[in-house]
Amino acid sequence: MKLHQLQALVASADGGSIRAAARQLGLSQAAVTRALRELEQQQELPLLLRSPSGLGFTPYGKTLLAHARLVLNQLEQANNEMAGLRGLAQEQVKAAITPWLMLTVLPTAVLAFRKKMPKVKLELFESLMANAQSQLREGTMDFAITPLPVSMAPQEFHCEPLLDYETAVMVRQGHSLSQSTSIHQLLEQDWVLNYTPENHDDLIHQLFSQHGAHLDPNRIIHAHSLGMLQAMVESADMCTWCPAPLVGLPQFAGRLQPLVLRESCDPARLNIVTRRNSILSTAAHALIDNLIRTLRQHARSARQEDRLIYDRVRLLI
Repeated sequence: MKLHQLQALVASADGGSIRAAARQLGLSQAAVTRALRELEQQQELPLLLRSPSGLGFTPYGKTLLAHARLVLNQLEQANNEMAGLRGLAQEQVKAAITPWLMLTVLPTAVLAFRKKMPKVKLELFESLMANAQSQLREGTMDFAITPLPVSMAPQEFHCEPLLDYETAVMVRQGHSLSQSTSIHQLLEQDWVLNYTPENHDDLIHQLFSQHGAHLDPNRIIHAHSLGMLQAMVESADMCTWCPAPLVGLPQFAGRLQPLVLRESCDPARLNIVTRRNSILSTAAHALIDNLIRTLRQHARSARQEDRLIYDRVRLLI
């Protein structure tokens, strides 16, 4: 496979047609068509579906397209890093951080990182894995610090354990069921949860099914941000399941109440997740190092505000 063939494949997918791909690449339509035809001949598989409505991809084409995006993104990252070393371009780090770390150690870690690498552009996301997974797969995100869904195959992603943290079922302070002692007392309530489609069944099993409880699926609101989840708990009296360290944060202190239930919640694990076989830039490594250093400082601190959070956390790194 040649680079121009992969570029033609990706541009055709992005543009939806040969004409759009040719315009994007600055080539003639004949050149793009030729590159795609050569690629199909080399692979001895049909890759494209051509119709009056546009260009589509066979299952073989979709598989190759995922690899092509990864190759092109890795090459772009290499070019950017080398240009940055020559002082000709701005290096960039793109990362996703789980919400409770985003609200605790991230600001301090970013300040330390900026002192060392002030010219590196940072793009940071709230790491809800449903959003980060596709970008990691395509190579457009450097790393994510997140729980690892069952759907993330080990042959596709590299996972370095960072820490374990306690989890809890929570309601707002003053909720009418704040003294509940069993999950069975909460089955007539609405719930707001964050999950990926792939780990939905595992979450339902962990919270309900393994305890012989059944929650009507229509009672579950699927939230895609921490702010939305918090609003539904505080203003709509919903139940949720989330990291126990949240109750130690000033933003949540006195507002969320973890329930002491007979059915205990399993701890969860945060991982540093990268695309397997990807090469992290020096800047990405530096940001991870600053995050780990800041985590260790807070975890060893004797300050009461740190203990409220990190007594519920066990570092693994």
